[in-house]
Order: sequence, then C-alpha cells, then structure tokens
Amino acid sequence: MLPYKRSQRVGDLLRQEIADIIMRRVKDPRIGFVTVTGVDITDDLKIAKVFISCLKDEEKDATLEILNAAKSFIRSEVAKRIRIKVIPTLEFRVDESMGYGDRIDKLLREIKGNT
Repeated sequence: MLPYKRSQRVGDLLRQEIADIIMRRVKDPRIGFVTVTGVDITDDLKIAKVFISCLKDEEKDATLEILNAAKSFIRSEVAKRIRIKVIPTLEFRVDESMGYGDRIDKLLREIKGNT
C-alpha cells in the first residue's frame, strides 16, 4: 500500500505541472519570479488550493490577480498533461508560511542574543 493518500499524490503532481505551466506557458510579462510552494487538494479531488510565493512582496497582489485570471487556461493545460477523471478547480493563494518562518527565526535570534 502507498504511504500517503491519493489526494496528496495528486497534489504533488499538480504542484509540479502547475509550476511548469506558469514558467513556460503563461506569457504575461507582469509575472515576476513565482514559486508554487504547495497544493492542498480536497479528498474528492474537486478543489485545489495552489499556494504561491513571489520574490518581491510588492508583486504578490498583482501576480495573484494575473494567475486567478489565467486559472481556466492553466486548468486546461493541466487536463492535457494529467490523466485523471476530474480536473480540480484551481484557487490561487499567497503562501504566508515563509514570512511566518522568518518572524519565528528573528524571534529566536533575539532570544539567543539576550541570553
């Protein structure tokens, strides 16, 4: 038996394919350096939340709007690459975990410096 659920395996595959599609097929010059950090997909494989991070914080909102506008194109490209019965609906969101990790790291350095 496989060590993790099908939804996790499909999410990992979607992350790879969506990252490749954004990098090679989405031809919007306003998109800067975007990284697809993860995909959370429901157990019924109907909805996929795609988490992205941007190199520049100023570009987050614009990039998110562009990707949400292009999500039907990205979904159709995913359908051409992946053979599953139902292609999930994509929802792009900004991944806040990087900022959260930086904040915790800063707090730990402050604690270490005070002792």
